[in-house]
Amino acid sequence: MKIYGDLISPFVRTTLVAAAEAGLGTRVTHIKETVTPTQANPNLTALSPLGKVPVLETDHGHPIYDSRVIVEYLCHVAGNSSLIPDDGVKRFRVLTLQALALGMGDAGVSYRYEINARPKGLQWEGWMERQSQRLRDGADDLERNWQPVLAEVNAGSIATAVVLAYLDYRIPDLAWRTGRPKLAEFHAQFSARDSMVKTALPN
Repeated sequence: MKIYGDLISPFVRTTLVAAAEAGLGTRVTHIKETVTPTQANPNLTALSPLGKVPVLETDHGHPIYDSRVIVEYLCHVAGNSSLIPDDGVKRFRVLTLQALALGMGDAGVSYRYEINARPKGLQWEGWMERQSQRLRDGADDLERNWQPVLAEVNAGSIATAVVLAYLDYRIPDLAWRTGRPKLAEFHAQFSARDSMVKTALPN
């Protein structure tokens, strides 16, 4: 299997960490492909009409996207029912946490594009503040309401750890740890896992 995309993308890294945690690390090859907001990457559009990352190419040459579907596929291939539990209550709790984390990833990437990719002087301040508020509200909710689920290794905790690392890397001024000691402790512990260390973001 091949996963296409840039490791800096929280969506790409989420799939790579999930592959490792599902026991498929040796069966997955990471192919670096970058994307920009304004130009299509022909290697990606050959696999997906959206041309977004990540894309997984199966051993049979079939493309699978986006990150949530890829994680579920990896669990299916591995026969893993811990990252996405079979039990209905646990399953949808984990999937909701995953949606929260990846939604924060969307907000973080949107904010990053606005300040770095949009021509100077054309940034939409209201848009940037809305994304920042989503990130702050999301971090507050993670601190208050998700500690039991974050204490386990699952699709939601993986996405959360990866997205928080992305915020450190791209939007350090957000200072998401401030006033959120439980979330900071979770991230420190999860970041020490082999799957996170081996996919560490570049300096």
